[in-house]
Amino acid sequence: MTPLERRSSASLALIFALRMLGLFLVLPVFALETRKYPGGDDAALVGIAMGVYGLTQGLLQIPFGIASDRFGRKPVMVVGLLVFALGSAVAAWAPTLEWLVAGRAVQGAGAISAAVTALLADQTRDIVRTKAMALVGASIGLMFALSLVLSPLLAAHIGLHGLFALTSALALGGVAVVIWWVPPAPLQQVDQARSGVLAVLRHPALLRLDFGVFVLHAVQLAMWVALPAMLVQAGLARDQHWQVYLPAVLASFFVMGATLFPLEKKGYLRAVFLSAIGLIAVVQVALWLLTQAGPSVWAMGLVLFVFFCGFNVLEASQPSLASKAAPASARGAALGVYNTLQSLGFFAGGALGGWLVKSAGAQALFVASGGAMVAWLLVAWRMEAPAAKPVAKAG
Repeated sequence: MTPLERRSSASLALIFALRMLGLFLVLPVFALETRKYPGGDDAALVGIAMGVYGLTQGLLQIPFGIASDRFGRKPVMVVGLLVFALGSAVAAWAPTLEWLVAGRAVQGAGAISAAVTALLADQTRDIVRTKAMALVGASIGLMFALSLVLSPLLAAHIGLHGLFALTSALALGGVAVVIWWVPPAPLQQVDQARSGVLAVLRHPALLRLDFGVFVLHAVQLAMWVALPAMLVQAGLARDQHWQVYLPAVLASFFVMGATLFPLEKKGYLRAVFLSAIGLIAVVQVALWLLTQAGPSVWAMGLVLFVFFCGFNVLEASQPSLASKAAPASARGAALGVYNTLQSLGFFAGGALGGWLVKSAGAQALFVASGGAMVAWLLVAWRMEAPAAKPVAKAG
């Protein structure tokens, strides 16, 4: 990587990390802490408060992506982070569950993922794009693992209100990073012709990736509807689950670094990509078997390690592939559609996963998840690595 590429990758990964840490810190304790609010015994309203973030996020990813194509990446990122900080502040102040729903909805309205990944694509060459995207993915994974350790400790001292206040402060820190550390956007990005959303929606390679990111995150969230209960069944208390998650996440990063980047350089990205999809399908079969035989901590740790090996490869390579396949003039729109499908995948995975576990049990959930992964493998089979394009000069 060049110095500019390293600076861009590190600064944009930090923005993702600051934003996602705030979100992840809330999730492990959300259902428990909301019981302290008036009306906190309304499970449906608690579910809405948790999920409305993903809904508004999904609805606004495309408009924010298009806006970043038209008005520039950094201004859109600053506006989105300020909106996210405002929503977090409302949630921190919220005296009732209804106000908490409103704060979470405003949080989701700061949908900057498309603008951030588009700027990273603007400022990196195709040959190092996957490595840059992997740095972003690694920052998200690390924040997820860190939140599992910190969330119960912080909640005990500052409560849910304090966690949301911390989230707001982290978002404002992200604004400072955008203004003073993120490199300027390429000059040509604002002046070039724009082909818009329609071109993106007619692009077969992008549609395959959009389908893939929807399935990946639907399966990810659906799995976590059942996994905590399986770990408890294996004999691990809820406040000790991080002892399985954290080693699995960290070890998988080493595997990704040792396989994805070297094999991509040798022209084997397609094989690695399809193998990662297959790995997650195998994980669903393994989890289905464990629901029948009875899970153990070591077995669950191994299965989760394999899952994160596949997940991290896909999380790094998919946005890289999308940015390479997209027309440069519609990169923000393309990544807006991509991130919209990602958010909708979260929503669908949570809703369908909960319904399946409640109505048919965890075995049915893993059968459905395995079927979804096989369907994705069939759809992705015809993929081709896009041709390299020159990176634009920054100004």
